Amino acid sequence: MKFTTINLGDNKIEVFNSFMAKETIVLNGKIVSEKRSITGATHHFKMIENDQEVACKFILGYGLNGVVMSLYKDNKPVIESQSSMFFGFVLITLLTFGFVFIFNLILN
Repeated sequence: MKFTTINLGDNKIEVFNSFMAKETIVLNGKIVSEKRSITGATHHFKMIENDQEVACKFILGYGLNGVVMSLYKDNKPVIESQSSMFFGFVLITLLTFGFVFIFNLILN
């Protein structure tokens, strides 16, 4: 499922997140990063801008209001969202208790 599209000059960055916790970053139609994560991941890739190679970092995570993202070019923020480690901790805790509960139901 497509999460968002970011147009930066001649570059198009598309962010996908699947139900199987797979995050994919597509730059100009080509996959530049893929990671599996439940709580969000940091993706590193490079793009060409003004005939120069630019290092990019895309962070996808969760905050108090849901999914948050940040994009940095050469360590300078392009998009910066406030994230909360508390929400990730709560999410992992709830998932763990949910799996334990379901597992106990199956065994009993």
